[in-house]
Amino acid sequence: MKQYFQLVLAATVFLSACTNKEKGDEKKFISVLSLIEKQVAHIDTSLYAITKYVIKDSLLIDTLYIPREEFRSVAKDFLEIPDLSAKKVAKRYKEETRYDELLNRVIISYIPLNPEKEEIQKQEILVTPNIATGDKVNTILISRVINNRDGFLQKEMLWQMDKSFQVVTTTQKPGQSEVIITTKVTWNEDDDQ
Repeated sequence: MKQYFQLVLAATVFLSACTNKEKGDEKKFISVLSLIEKQVAHIDTSLYAITKYVIKDSLLIDTLYIPREEFRSVAKDFLEIPDLSAKKVAKRYKEETRYDELLNRVIISYIPLNPEKEEIQKQEILVTPNIATGDKVNTILISRVINNRDGFLQKEMLWQMDKSFQVVTTTQKPGQSEVIITTKVTWNEDDDQ
């Protein structure tokens, strides 16, 4: 009976050690999608004047005022990114953190383990550290690439918290020249582009 009890105790300790190791390996990434969702929800209830600028191959071709009810659809590129707080997505990415003295920012980067299998090639968060008032997320950068037989599509996306976002879309179809369209949407910043 004593040997049986020792065997059960050893098995319990072994299993709990394995379980703790698995939990310790669990990735806890910041959800960029949640940060952007909060921004969109705030803008949905705000009285900001929302302006959209469209630039094609360096020429301003359109300026529009966007009703706040349409803001979510205009920001859809950001709202369709994978949520790195989900375990099944997080296991496909790695996190790198560094401090940039020149910018006075902590840069948190999420990079895919197998870049050729992912559309999102990078998600970056720039954070201003502040002990007194708390850290503040300033900027989110996202890089998306689709390269297949139908052509090449690249979207470089920039979200300035509480101010604006910008999407630079580069497309190239087989046998055609490259087209670059920049879409900038502002809601709480000066109108200077």
